[in-house]
Amino acid sequence: MTLRNSNPILVNHGMFIPTIVGQGTPDQQAKWLARASNFQIIGTYAQTELGHGTNVRGLETTATYDPSTEEFVLNTPTLSAYKWWPAGLGHTVNHAILVAQLEANGKRYGVHTFVVQLRDEETHMPLPGVTIGEIGPKLGMNGTNQGFLALAKVRIPRANMLMRHSQVLPDGTYVSSPNRALTYNAMLFVRLLIIYQSAWYLKRAVTIVTRYSAVRRQGGAKRGVELQIMDYRTQQQKIFPYIATCFAFQYVGDWLWNVYNEVNAELDTGKLENLPELHSLSCVFKAITSADAAAGIEICRLACGGHGYMQASNLPILYGLATAMVTYEGENTVLLLQTARYLIKVWQSGNLSRIPSVNYLNTALQTKRPFERSVEWIIFALRRAFTSLITRADQGLRDRMASGQTKEDAWNNTSIDLVEAADHYGRSFIVEAFHERVGKLSVSAALKSVLNQLDELYAVSTALKLKGSLLRFADISERHLITLQAWLEDLLAVIRPNAVGIVDSFDIRDEILASALGSYDGNVYERLYTEARKSMLNSEPVNESFHLYLKPFMRSNL
Repeated sequence: MTLRNSNPILVNHGMFIPTIVGQGTPDQQAKWLARASNFQIIGTYAQTELGHGTNVRGLETTATYDPSTEEFVLNTPTLSAYKWWPAGLGHTVNHAILVAQLEANGKRYGVHTFVVQLRDEETHMPLPGVTIGEIGPKLGMNGTNQGFLALAKVRIPRANMLMRHSQVLPDGTYVSSPNRALTYNAMLFVRLLIIYQSAWYLKRAVTIVTRYSAVRRQGGAKRGVELQIMDYRTQQQKIFPYIATCFAFQYVGDWLWNVYNEVNAELDTGKLENLPELHSLSCVFKAITSADAAAGIEICRLACGGHGYMQASNLPILYGLATAMVTYEGENTVLLLQTARYLIKVWQSGNLSRIPSVNYLNTALQTKRPFERSVEWIIFALRRAFTSLITRADQGLRDRMASGQTKEDAWNNTSIDLVEAADHYGRSFIVEAFHERVGKLSVSAALKSVLNQLDELYAVSTALKLKGSLLRFADISERHLITLQAWLEDLLAVIRPNAVGIVDSFDIRDEILASALGSYDGNVYERLYTEARKSMLNSEPVNESFHLYLKPFMRSNL
């Protein structure tokens, strides 16, 4: 169950270790990394509080420096300051990266990270002053034992503050980071992982529904045999665009991973100017990939009919895992607004040529390109729509402030337009990244043909999803939309013969897929029956509840 419904120790390698790598000094890395890598200690990342999620600056947990002992005193001042949600915190981990408000010499210096031991390494009992537990059942991820944490005058050595970018000296003097954004590098890494995780969950879902659709038959009999439901165009429309989406997310994740490593190398030399763009892209890609993966998995579940509702299909569990991504490591609307804030800043600066992801903004509205059935035209149209949206959002901010609204009120009142602009920015970029990656691949002609079809399908699906914006801003008409729809239907038809082969190429073992509907051998009904027989309610022909409750109820003459 743990493997199917998440794993409580993944956060050790996903967040605990990367934070120490990114924010710890060489001495601190030497102290903790080897032990954490070998699971001699197991850590989590404790940032979110019961009353504070994405608002990291508002966290209430305090770390007050005591120069007389060279220790930090950790406290949870209120119920809303209880750490809430860290994976593995309930029962598994014994250490945590704690995010807390730093106080030294009577001054507060904002949130910083600290390594805190929570449980005894031999007995696993909570240490003095540590209140810890599990938060209870959730929609999904119930194998993670996510927990709560409160600290009462817990003391840790000064050396347990991660001090690569800022530090507290023995006398309490605070030495600040040259750029506070460096302290959020671990969050960038986790958002990058979420992009890959979105692709991974979606690959499992489309594999299940595609294989099932090749086995399940329903209606429309030809020569006395019912059709495979995959032969229905509506079923293809549900499934195939999300098969293409798996490739799009994988490729944009690869692209961002390369940029992440390049920017990290630059940070080591003191070059910081590319960090804001990386942060902006990580925000919007995390928001889009997690939202689309969750929506896609639910569509895959519905496309399996009633059997998709069963946990034996694994689709409800996958949905529970995927929909959690929409919220954790930055709630998606907040992340889109962070991207929008960067875009507005860049737009207002007028210095667009230096920013690779938006250097087309200067010319997008002046350039004309007649409609054509090509991915290149779709990229042009999406760029033009985004440019129009960011222009309108910027003008909305200016108009509202000119009318007397404060900057904060103007931002809030323009936020719907800002979110839409950021979403279009990210989607146009993913379409372009997919198209460029396929164009550069050196593969066989047959494989290249299939990848081109998937590339086109993702682009067309995105264009139709955003057709309202294209009608408003890209100089297209109803007849062009009809052409796009016909192109979509042509692609569905040519992908149909290869659909099972494409999802098989994901090479997901049955043990990992964990689905009675999606196993490689196609024995759907035998596997469903086998899973049904495993129910504890089938362990005896008559459950004792019949004699205790149902039989008396039936004879009560109600």
